Amino acid sequence: MIRKFFSTPKGLLIVILAVLTALAAIVEGIFPIAPGLAGAVLVAAVLDLFILRRKHYAWEIPDGAILTGLFVAMVLSPLEPWYVPASTSIVAIASKHLFRTRSANVFNPAALALVVTFYIFNTGQSWWGALPELPPVAIAVLFVTGAFIADRVNKMPLVLVFLGAYYLLFTLTAFLGNPRQVAEIFRAPDLHAALFFAFFILTDPPTSPVRYSDQVTCGLIVAIASYLIFEFVGAAHYLLAGVLVGNVWEAWRRRQAATRRTAVAGTLS
Repeated sequence: MIRKFFSTPKGLLIVILAVLTALAAIVEGIFPIAPGLAGAVLVAAVLDLFILRRKHYAWEIPDGAILTGLFVAMVLSPLEPWYVPASTSIVAIASKHLFRTRSANVFNPAALALVVTFYIFNTGQSWWGALPELPPVAIAVLFVTGAFIADRVNKMPLVLVFLGAYYLLFTLTAFLGNPRQVAEIFRAPDLHAALFFAFFILTDPPTSPVRYSDQVTCGLIVAIASYLIFEFVGAAHYLLAGVLVGNVWEAWRRRQAATRRTAVAGTLS
């Protein structure tokens, strides 16, 4: 059963994030990251465990909550007190069960919670899980593991369109304006954050499109939204806020598709 679980996309992603965490700990140190990591993952897992038990009348592995807790901890600065990632995980799990359609949650839980608690705790986001403090060769590990999981969940078009549009917009801005204002986008930690975001957060199956044409549209929306938020708001959570815009579009698209299916079924009955 355990072997079967770790062969699923969620199981594989947990393994990949564990590997990235272990690599990051070499530089960050295990003791600085451990409190936030443990708080985020344990709170998310326990809370979701009991919510799922109450909803489905059976005990289930809270694998989605474990991933949410890992994302929360790996984005937040390890200098944050343990209760900040723990509180962020509570917001994330609550949002997953509160903001839902019939088939899935509307928002990426970790992204929404990180944006919300940014304004509550004025949190720092270092994206240490993306390995920005390791030597440049570490970005190869991030790229290979990210490409593997994106391909496994069949979201590679989404990733490629997002990264292509995102860096095209910032490259044009550098040529047409002051390059210094966007230089940080092309170097650590922002470069690592963008890759981590594209491969692991943007591709969240419940909140991202399945069809390639919809992935192209969603990738463009998230790239443009992230760019505009960076340029006009300047908030550290510009990537996370960008994916929330994409989540809203995807929820609207699914609702429109469901409405059309209902209308067609009505005409055929």
